[in-house]
Amino acid sequence: MISSLPRQANWGALFDWDGVIIDSRIHHEESWERLAAEGGRILPAGHFLKGFGRKNDFIIPEILAWTTDPLEIQRLSLRKEELYREVVRERGLKALPGVRSWMERLRAAGVSCAIGSSTHRENIDLSLGLIGLAEFFDAIVTAEDVTAGKPDPQVFLLAAKRINRPPSQCVVFEDAHVGIAAARAGGMRVVAVATTHPREELTKADAVVECFDELEVARLQQWFGE
Repeated sequence: MISSLPRQANWGALFDWDGVIIDSRIHHEESWERLAAEGGRILPAGHFLKGFGRKNDFIIPEILAWTTDPLEIQRLSLRKEELYREVVRERGLKALPGVRSWMERLRAAGVSCAIGSSTHRENIDLSLGLIGLAEFFDAIVTAEDVTAGKPDPQVFLLAAKRINRPPSQCVVFEDAHVGIAAARAGGMRVVAVATTHPREELTKADAVVECFDELEVARLQQWFGE
């Protein structure tokens, strides 16, 4: 009997989460606003874009300048994510246009896929349940799995390892400058998704798209000798 399973590709696809798979900007912005209001704190102008793709333990002391106490940073970080999930449950959530069809095309081509995100695992688990895309990902790496956030490549290197692909045989899908830098530092190809930043600012990626519908699997296969 001939197997109907696709031939396994020799390369893998690694996806950032927020701004790549889901449009969660308003959810995250509102959760930071609720957190600030709870403690009577100030959110500096432009804080959200500056922190996009970063871990909370960098955002809170370095961008917001709220505290440098490790225990307080952890408390605020966990509370922020609780508030985020609260907002998600209130507002709902959808995958970005073209995501599902792109994941289906990658699966049909036998490409292993993983998530590599600075967000928390509970956030991703909740979101995957709402948008119904869990079946497409062979591995998930989140903030809890790494000690250094983007632009350090740790999150993507671990994601590549979990799908048994060398970094040089992986393409990263990212919307944030720090994520693109992390992929580059890990020796990976990068497709930038122009959801958070305009196309003309994403010059350090191998390719830039505004929607996954613009991509063809064959184009990426050429990068990896298929």
